[in-house]
Amino acid sequence: MQAQPLSKDIYNKAKELGVDLITLHFSGGSDEGYLDVELDGENVDYDKTHSLQREIDDWAWEVYSYSGAGEGTDYGDDITYDLKEGKVSTSEWYHVIQKEDAMSSKLEIDHE
Repeated sequence: MQAQPLSKDIYNKAKELGVDLITLHFSGGSDEGYLDVELDGENVDYDKTHSLQREIDDWAWEVYSYSGAGEGTDYGDDITYDLKEGKVSTSEWYHVIQKEDAMSSKLEIDHE
């Protein structure tokens, strides 16, 4: 997923609250998309960040198309805006089915 420019209004509010990192954790896989907004910083007053988190959530759904569509296998994208360093990073993840070698044994019949 390509990172979109962060809203100037959100950037300013985040800096005022001491937020250094804004991470968007998108996830999907079964026709529904989800988003978890994580804020972090050394001097963050988390009691004052609830409205900012809601604002970021609304903004993210507007600028990112994330339907969550899939065949049931979980996947996701993480986007981290580092306000302190002036960088943004993206990563994606997914779960895959991993089967071990099949085991076989003699079929037993219960004669009760």
